[in-house]
Amino acid sequence: MSRYTPPLTLTTRILGLIADISEQIGQLSAVGDNRQTPQLRRGNRIRTIQASLAIENNTLSIEQVTAVLAGQRVLGLPREIQEVRNAFAAYEAMPGWQPDCRIDLLRAHELLMQGLIDDAGQLRRAGVGIYRGDQLVHMAPPPSRVTHLIDDLLEWAGSSDWHPLIISCVFHYEFEFIHPFADGNGRMGRLWQTLILSRWRAVLAYLPVEAVIREQQDAYYAALSAADRLAEATPFVEFMLQALCVALGEAIRNEPLTDPVTDPVTDQVARLLLALRGGASLKISELMGQLGLAHKATFRGNYLKPALAAGLVEMTDPESPNSPAQRYRLTQSGKRACVQAG
Repeated sequence: MSRYTPPLTLTTRILGLIADISEQIGQLSAVGDNRQTPQLRRGNRIRTIQASLAIENNTLSIEQVTAVLAGQRVLGLPREIQEVRNAFAAYEAMPGWQPDCRIDLLRAHELLMQGLIDDAGQLRRAGVGIYRGDQLVHMAPPPSRVTHLIDDLLEWAGSSDWHPLIISCVFHYEFEFIHPFADGNGRMGRLWQTLILSRWRAVLAYLPVEAVIREQQDAYYAALSAADRLAEATPFVEFMLQALCVALGEAIRNEPLTDPVTDPVTDQVARLLLALRGGASLKISELMGQLGLAHKATFRGNYLKPALAAGLVEMTDPESPNSPAQRYRLTQSGKRACVQAG
């Protein structure tokens, strides 16, 4: 056992999200070997890279990232193009790394930051503070403690008997708290969480959870700050688990588990349709209450958006999509699908 154990409070929300994620992984793994084509994996990898770099203010689009990796000329800042090439090289090398090995961690950082900073692949030798605008939001531990803290964290990650989902999220938070490198800590933390998850379930190596983080970037930083204030990873673990839940929901929709001609409705959408049967017209809060859901992002990502996209549910006031009085109801297609679902 590791001599260090990160502080964490297990909440009912964490346990519920783990159960949801495990069920979704089971669904995705059932088709993963057959339907995860090289093209799909590469597309997900490109989404991952573009989103992770966008969080760090890289401005290249999905199309530009795709072009860079295809060897095409792209009109963009040389540094941003280099970041893309480095990130792709790092993610491609990921299967050869051990999550608890410091040498591998340094090699990963060297790949990610090659040509971008002078000390790529080396732990920082100076103090560092993290700012949002002009505000100092986190003062990282002094450089004299970094090697010891990282070694303790890596040892814990390799020996802990906690659930791998929790280990990956806690590692991500603790890594950002330590901030072991002069630059590139955010993208390294996300990369290493993916590595830990991929060792648990191979299908997660290509899950673009970074795209969800990018969409919820303010909440991502807020969760890091909340964990700092509490002096434990709990708020960040809850955030990351819901992000994984949303990303898995999107992946399942992109990999239909059933014949789309006979059954176009996922389990989540089917539950939403049943909540609206009988002509009901409900607000988001009312729908979430009926479905027993507490997190709006999970509800939107896994239930509402796919139902709207499939034309099964519609807004009562489509001209004002963000209206506080907005309600949702079944379309004629939704009513037919509801009959089939239940």
